[in-house]
Amino acid sequence: MIEDQVARLATHLEGREEAFVERLGELVAVDSGTGSVEGVNLVVARCADWMRTDGWSVERHAVAGPSGPLGNLVVAEQDGGGSGTTLVIGHTDTVFSDGTAAARPLRLDGDRILGPGVCDMKGGLVSGILAVEALRSTGTAFGRVIFILNPDEEVGSPASRPFIKERASQADAVFVLEAARENGAVVTARKGITNVRMEFAGRAAHSGVEPQKGRSAVLEAAHATIAIHALNGRWDGTTFNVGVSQGGTRVNVVPERAALTIEIRSTTEAALTAAEGELRSLAERNVVPDVTTMLEMSREHDPMERSDGTKVLFARARSIAGHLGLTLEEAATGGASDANTTAGMGVPTLDGLGPVGGDDHSPAEWIQRSSVVPRTALLAALIASVGATQPE
Repeated sequence: MIEDQVARLATHLEGREEAFVERLGELVAVDSGTGSVEGVNLVVARCADWMRTDGWSVERHAVAGPSGPLGNLVVAEQDGGGSGTTLVIGHTDTVFSDGTAAARPLRLDGDRILGPGVCDMKGGLVSGILAVEALRSTGTAFGRVIFILNPDEEVGSPASRPFIKERASQADAVFVLEAARENGAVVTARKGITNVRMEFAGRAAHSGVEPQKGRSAVLEAAHATIAIHALNGRWDGTTFNVGVSQGGTRVNVVPERAALTIEIRSTTEAALTAAEGELRSLAERNVVPDVTTMLEMSREHDPMERSDGTKVLFARARSIAGHLGLTLEEAATGGASDANTTAGMGVPTLDGLGPVGGDDHSPAEWIQRSSVVPRTALLAALIASVGATQPE
């Protein structure tokens, strides 16, 4: 039965491949960097039109981030009448500045489709919409589907996260439409991220006349940098990086102020929490006398750990992929996505369910055209499987 269902979905989607390319071209022709409100809203409008035509209810929400207004966030819903609730997440923003779309329009090169945002993740948006269309068009039973189109994923989803958490709490499974890895693997684990800022306050003095009166904040920051990087390797899968170091004003002044910007990434909640605690302790142990340290720490993403529920989802995806002639693998990655948020809530989550692609955030960004039909069929069959009794 499942084999016949997958075959019907793939056959339908073979007839929609040209539509995929056309729709992707429309989205790629629009600059939609995170800060481009007008551009993101144009992408939102096109997606919303396609979705309404296919029976979705669509809500657009005005949202703003720390730097000001963002493009609209979309929450769309469709109920196929079956059991189970699926949350599908895609994002409408890219990392590219205005003018990139005109300079690098969609281009076909053999089996590759190239253009800004094709991989991350306009291809995934089109695939997600066509997957549910395929379910309806083939009469395949499916349950309730919630589709969030996020306008600020490329800056960590600060405005979108509350919407994602609210809907994820209602879901039996979450599918995130980042591109599949270059080898076709889906993502079952991602590192969590904590951002840290350490500010050091010392005492200024003339460096040539009376340096002994000074207390160098830059020297303290240097000791802290060495100590932080020495933590690499203490916990498996955990990395520390001092990415930005600032301090001092003039070469003849003992620097009174310095600051470090640090990123911690870790594969598990336990290790990330321990790493955060170690930096708090480090901030209390100064090397240079009389220099004080202020610490600011914020969790950007919880780790996406490979939970039992995610293992079950992956096994199901692998079985479905076999009916499509694919050998599906899984991957863990150091990058974060909205999957971190939902997995951190304990909701079974798979990521990398868009078409196969690579070189994202670069001029060479691409997706593999021959992957579009089987990957979209895989996504559709996974949605249909949520809440359904799965045959052996």
